[in-house]
Amino acid sequence: MAGRKITDEADAQRCLAAATRAGVSPRAWAHANQVDARSLNAWRIAFERRRASGTKARLVELVAAAPARAATRRYVIRLADVEVEVSDDFDDETLRRLLGVLAAC
Repeated sequence: MAGRKITDEADAQRCLAAATRAGVSPRAWAHANQVDARSLNAWRIAFERRRASGTKARLVELVAAAPARAATRRYVIRLADVEVEVSDDFDDETLRRLLGVLAAC
């Protein structure tokens, strides 16, 4: 199970310093202290790049949005060995473009 994410630059610096003081890798320290090792490693890499380039690092967390709702019905269109599957909430214009691409093949 992943631990807590690193909250900011200061938090990352404290965690990395603690790992150094403990004489263990940042990964081992993170696992022992319920910190997300991937989050800590991303900060470590950012700090190394900053030192190498002399610029300030900026990390942005990307989060995938959950689908608005589950589709109630699914439709499958088959023509020879080509299959297209859509749901009730599928965009008509996008379907037209996809079918146009298939027709051109």
